[in-house]
Formats: sequence, C-alpha cells, structure tokens
Amino acid sequence: QVQLVESGGGLVQPGGSLRLSCAASGRIFSINGMGWYRQAPGKERELVASITSGGSTKYADSVKGRFTISRDNAKNTVYLQMNSLKPEDTAVYSCNAEGKYYSGALYPYNNWGQGTQVTVSS
Repeated sequence: QVQLVESGGGLVQPGGSLRLSCAASGRIFSINGMGWYRQAPGKERELVASITSGGSTKYADSVKGRFTISRDNAKNTVYLQMNSLKPEDTAVYSCNAEGKYYSGALYPYNNWGQGTQVTVSS
C-alpha cells in the first residue's frame, strides 16, 4: 500500500520556526491531495493546510501568513514551513495523502502518517 512518514517536529520558542516533512512511499500510482492536520490536547483534529496535485493551497485562518505548505511531486513529499510559531500551535501534526496505488489494479487510498509533536514554549 502507501506509507507516510513525518519528520521535523520538536520544541521551539515562541516566534521560532520549524519545517515538517512527510514522505510517501509504497506502490504509489498517484497522489492527489496532501494535507497537514493537527490535534491539541482536549481538542478535535483540525485541518492546518492542504495542497492539490496542481499546487492549489488552502490554509486555516489561524495560520495564514505564518505557515506555508508545499510539495515535491518527484519525491512524493509534502512540507509545512511554520514561522512565527505561537504557544497555541502546540499539537501533534499529522499528514494525510489520498490517491491511488497499484496492486494488480488501481485502488484508492486515504492514509495518515504517525504524527509528530510540535511544542512551542519558552
């Protein structure tokens, strides 16, 4: 099938920056939408940013102007550049990808990574 592996989380001071990466691997035939979600303790998971195969992007209002999503289709990787981080950005960040994989025929997938912790604190 298709596996997603995130990296780049960690502890950063308010105002700092982090860059998250999510690499997809496996029997990938196509990757359509890719996105980053986050879930803070006691809160529901929310969409942070998404990007289509054509490069169209969407952002949560809370991160507009601070976060930038991008993708490298040749590497099957999506990135999230996070600048001007705030304590309220603290959460587990997970990537999501949907498309089709090949296993004798084409099948749809909609998979998640394992998540990476981002903590913004002084």
